Amino acid sequence: MLGYFLKNLSILRKFLFINFLIFIVIGLITILYLNSVQPNLIKAKQSKHIEILNNTIGHFNRLNIGFNEDEIRNFLFSTRFLFQNLDRVTIFDNEFNLIGDTDTLDLDPRSFGQTSEIIQMDNLNEQTIDNDNKQSKKNETKVFTLNKRVENYALSNEIGKPFTFLEETYNQFILVTIKNVSKDSGNIGYIAISENSLDIKAAIEERKNFILRTAILVAIVILIFSIVLNRYFLKPIKNLVDYTKIIKSKSKKQTKIEQIKNRNDELGILSKSLDEMTKELNNRVKATENFSTDLVHEIRNPLASLKSASEIISDTTDKEKQEKLLKIMTHDVSRIDRLITDYSQILKDESAISSEQMEDLDLKPIIESVVDDFNNIYIEKKNINIKLNTSGSENYFIKGISNRVEQIIANLLDNAVSFSKKNSIVSVDLLDNKNHTILKVADQGEGFRESDIKKVFDRFYSNRPENFGEHSGLGLNIVKNLVEIHNGEIYASNSPKGGAVIEIKFPKNYN
Repeated sequence: MLGYFLKNLSILRKFLFINFLIFIVIGLITILYLNSVQPNLIKAKQSKHIEILNNTIGHFNRLNIGFNEDEIRNFLFSTRFLFQNLDRVTIFDNEFNLIGDTDTLDLDPRSFGQTSEIIQMDNLNEQTIDNDNKQSKKNETKVFTLNKRVENYALSNEIGKPFTFLEETYNQFILVTIKNVSKDSGNIGYIAISENSLDIKAAIEERKNFILRTAILVAIVILIFSIVLNRYFLKPIKNLVDYTKIIKSKSKKQTKIEQIKNRNDELGILSKSLDEMTKELNNRVKATENFSTDLVHEIRNPLASLKSASEIISDTTDKEKQEKLLKIMTHDVSRIDRLITDYSQILKDESAISSEQMEDLDLKPIIESVVDDFNNIYIEKKNINIKLNTSGSENYFIKGISNRVEQIIANLLDNAVSFSKKNSIVSVDLLDNKNHTILKVADQGEGFRESDIKKVFDRFYSNRPENFGEHSGLGLNIVKNLVEIHNGEIYASNSPKGGAVIEIKFPKNYN
């Protein structure tokens, strides 16, 4: 269920939701931790209280102190060092009557004397008397509350064990421990010690404040990170998604991809790659559309000729004319077949190229292999010799696809041989310079007769009046496309000695 919920959220909302869950888990752990801190701190103080109680009871039994006001008062005077870290010690007899209270001793200076003389304090003003009265009433309230606690303790099953409880107000955090005093297997009274434990409260508050400050700091960091994440990552990604949608819908909306392309990080690289890929895809789509249009146009002429010839042949009885028309029809059918075959091969090549990987290639052994194959065919057939000349370099490395490079060389040699006369030479020169590996194929034919030689690389272009229809005009166009796939450049020119020259420059690959 949670996975399905997260699946439908945006990245930013996923990030915030996951952080919210983490905050809840950490909050629960923090609450458990804070709830365990107070008991642990109280337990540490309780152990000190128990130690003091046990020492005090031990003094009672060893000194044989009677549980009456006079002996208890004298005991408290003489053993004040036992209670120096405590705020109050109260002692009750077995009837729950208060017989000793360090607060009373502290408030009444006359109690510290060893006689019962009353010291007159003539200079005691009314405000002092009033304060003493208020404090006395306050102490009486405390004693009454504590008396009830002692009574409850005496009636409980906890008697015989130290019993600790807290009295917490807005400015006090009092820890009280009660224990009964036994003598000769009988209970003779109760002693309660109190300690103002604001340090426990302060420690807890300090931890709470630290956790609160940390939580606020973490929340601020997450907020800042969320803003940065949204501004510098999620929005650009959304813009890229919008860009793909605009391209897909062929909308004319303006995109923000140019802003992202100016970035120097991974998103900038991704946007550049996406834009280039989209442009390349558009170019391929346009090229395919143009190619299909050109193919339809090229097929239309032989189809029209075929239609006319078929209509005429059915109306004529002249055998010579019929044979002539049959030759025209056969020629037109062959031309259509050649166009469709070559077009189909181009589509297959383009599909295969998209899945083939570039690798380090040495051109010399590839060219030698293709040249040997052509020599075996044309030396005897047309007495045309193909010669390979190199500049003497040890290797001619490029980055390419082996079978596509073979196809380039084969198409160039096939084109050169088709324009060559018998007993002529086709030269293949393999050269290199600082940045390029250069391949030149030159024949000894009539050369290019076009005023604009670049036309020879156009689709379906063929300037062979004597052999019209025998070639599809796609050979050099295929070569040009394959060279561009290898990031190379191709040029056509006429040799000063006569004949056509095709030159290809491949970027050198430093192996």
